[in-house]
Amino acid sequence: MPEGVLIITGGGRGIGAATALLGASRGLSVCIAYRSNAGAAESVVQKITQGGGKALAVAADISRDEEIVRLFESVDSALGPLTGLVNNAGIIERQMRVEEMDGQRLSRVFATNVFGSFICAREATRRMSTRLGGKGGAIVNVSSAASRLGSPNEYVDYAAAKAAIDTFTVGLAKEVAADGIRVNAVRPGVIYTDIHARAGEPNRVDRVKSSVPMQRGGNAEEVAAAILWLLSAEASYVTGAILDVAGGR
Repeated sequence: MPEGVLIITGGGRGIGAATALLGASRGLSVCIAYRSNAGAAESVVQKITQGGGKALAVAADISRDEEIVRLFESVDSALGPLTGLVNNAGIIERQMRVEEMDGQRLSRVFATNVFGSFICAREATRRMSTRLGGKGGAIVNVSSAASRLGSPNEYVDYAAAKAAIDTFTVGLAKEVAADGIRVNAVRPGVIYTDIHARAGEPNRVDRVKSSVPMQRGGNAEEVAAAILWLLSAEASYVTGAILDVAGGR
């Protein structure tokens, strides 16, 4: 996919920002969707435009259907026909055991991590499906190694949400394969991003990296490279795949 239009949810920081910068460097026009940190998103846009690329930032709460619809309509107007979606936006709550969790926390976690990804994929499919008049495209969902490991004593709810994303990836891939859309996922392991600080343990990667066979945490650029490969024509016969980017963990 050397040219095209890409939406990245949660694109202002971490893996999303790294993906936006790498995608733009390869000729993609990029929409960076963000929930609240306009400064971070605009900073990524500025880096892209200063390098000669095309990008815009759009505020959108991925837990709200109407804001997702507005996001996609904004991209239709500003950048043109969509060719790719990276479902990267995700939230994590403070570490705790399941016995301590309440329903409001669970609603927040699943609304963004699962329901938002479904609605974004719905809007992308409506635009890209050859059966519906589109020209095809690719979707990459950002899962987590937590979906395999369960994250006991920390955030089983987040792990369960990401397990739902794994199943969603496989099912949607089969559903739209004949419509010219490939759907895959990356499953990052422990990566140096600020998500750990939001969970209450900013140094978590350094604490657990000894359990990783490669004996280190990963960086956002390593995950971004995997995402861009799955979006590209080099992965033209790959759909329904879940690619672990987790140092062997």
